[in-house]
Amino acid sequence: MGIHFVSATADEVVAEMEIAEHHRQPYGIVHGGVHSGLIEAVTSVGAALAALARSQSVVGLENHTSFLNAVREGKLRATAQPLMRGRRTQIWEATVTDAEGRSVATGRVRFLALEAGASLAGETVKVKESSKS
Repeated sequence: MGIHFVSATADEVVAEMEIAEHHRQPYGIVHGGVHSGLIEAVTSVGAALAALARSQSVVGLENHTSFLNAVREGKLRATAQPLMRGRRTQIWEATVTDAEGRSVATGRVRFLALEAGASLAGETVKVKESSKS
């Protein structure tokens, strides 16, 4: 999708992407799946960073994205922050804005926290230990 991460911590993730022809649907506006994918990407990174501190990994359980304003070109910026970081689940919220700072989409993604060794789609989850300097 061409997502460029600007910053990423367990408290906030910011990413940008430039709209290209392949991001548009037949009416010439950005496809809703692009907004949903961008929201999923920034919230997933934040949730994963928060889970890593507990030696866990995360998988998405649901993504609810609302489309607020149509956009055809320019840069999109997504900012995600946690609403809740529990031991077993996390909920993150993200807002996508256009080059003028207008909100074009918003979404919430709910994640399940998995312990190392859990089974996921027939394979064992492996969690990399964080490197603390």
